[in-house]
Amino acid sequence: MTVLLKDTLAWPHVARIAHGEMLELAPNVWARVEEAGAIVDAIVESGVRAYGITTGVGALADRVVTREQQAALSRHIVLSHAAGVGPALPKPEVRAIIAAQINNFAHGKSGVRPDIIRYYLRFLETGLTPVTPSRGSVGYLTHNAAIALVLIGEGKAELNGEILDGRTALAKIGLTPLTLRAKEGLSLVNGSACATGLSSLAVFRMVRLLDWADAIAALTLEAGGAQIDALSEFAVSVRPSPGSLEVARKIETSLAGSQLIAAAKGRRTQDALSLRAIPHVHGAARDVFNAAAGVVNQELASVTDNPFVSGTPDQPHVQSEAHAVAPHLAQAMDSLAIALAQLSIMSERRLDRLVNPLVSGLPAFLAQDAGAHSGFMIAQYTAAGLANENRRLAMPASVDGGVTSALQEDFLANPTPAVNKLLAAIDNAEYIFAIELLAAAQAQDVVTGQGERAAETDRLYREVREKAAVYADDRPLTPDIEALRAMLHASDWSEHR
Repeated sequence: MTVLLKDTLAWPHVARIAHGEMLELAPNVWARVEEAGAIVDAIVESGVRAYGITTGVGALADRVVTREQQAALSRHIVLSHAAGVGPALPKPEVRAIIAAQINNFAHGKSGVRPDIIRYYLRFLETGLTPVTPSRGSVGYLTHNAAIALVLIGEGKAELNGEILDGRTALAKIGLTPLTLRAKEGLSLVNGSACATGLSSLAVFRMVRLLDWADAIAALTLEAGGAQIDALSEFAVSVRPSPGSLEVARKIETSLAGSQLIAAAKGRRTQDALSLRAIPHVHGAARDVFNAAAGVVNQELASVTDNPFVSGTPDQPHVQSEAHAVAPHLAQAMDSLAIALAQLSIMSERRLDRLVNPLVSGLPAFLAQDAGAHSGFMIAQYTAAGLANENRRLAMPASVDGGVTSALQEDFLANPTPAVNKLLAAIDNAEYIFAIELLAAAQAQDVVTGQGERAAETDRLYREVREKAAVYADDRPLTPDIEALRAMLHASDWSEHR
């Protein structure tokens, strides 16, 4: 399928492109890109002082660059800003950044030639993926520069499983290196496209995980004989939030008709908070998610280049500003990391209530022969360790600060570190929920015969058993955990209904 960019992309479009779909620009978009390029040409002709066009960048903003030096300036900006380190980003993350960068150029305020966009579209079409170091960015520069290197025949790229130098990679897809013009080097490394592309992927993964979290919690509630009146839409309605009410409805739907839940009614006055407060914690995460997803779409709809150009070729205007700084995005991603830490902690606590013989009423650690078998004892350790790591990842990056470029850039919002931290926390959370799901299925096996499962929970139980057999200390648990984590990572729960 192909995504058509008519005005601006939204985060679901970026996520689709990241996972292999193509991108096409509407004629009106190409027209405004052409117009912006002509405005930059007019600014160059006029000789007016303009940041990054006729001057240096950062702390060198007052150094005038002659017309003869402007093409060299663009090339040198890309080369010097490609200073990232560490392992390369996965292919979907690079594609997401490219899609967000094209979207920024498509606003018609950057002034790059259409050829820049055509090259990036060709990268998406052919699967060419610039090798992009994952570490070293406080905002956007190093990632964007690593991708732009390939445009000029430098750097490295992966194509059909082979790592090639930039020039060879371009030749393989029928292109030759570009010679950059005035402002193009700055536009290629500038803007919030890096953090915005990665944030689009993060919210895509987060919304999927939120749905799995509710479904997995329902399976745990049923296996543990929970008192679900406290989780009902009626109970939650007196302390309403959109997210909490949505979770309550989902839990009620998932457990509708459960004989196990009916048989447990009145067994306890009330359950522990890790069970009773699911609508509150899962619902808070949904509310934070909705706000954060709106911020990502706001960022995609924004011009994030410095400077931006406007006016007409006859009356060109260039405006220096700070639109490449992305505090909204950094704060939104930090908020999601905090919400995810709470989800992770609660999932691990539910897991403990399933395996802990002091509170579960089930065999110790869900082992088939407690003593000779350890069952899920150490799987709970793993979940606890990952939940602890998510606590650490919840510490906000947006207040880290920092000073760069000889005091010219004396405030850093850190949007890319914030989203990288969130993506790492999502990885951890997928494993935590996979372990809870395995344990909930094992607990369901223990209570078999005490009543029928609800239709929804039975469907989830059967999905688990297609991928992992009942556990009897007869194999390592890691492959089972990986199999369920892969299911959570690759699909939405709705796709299994």
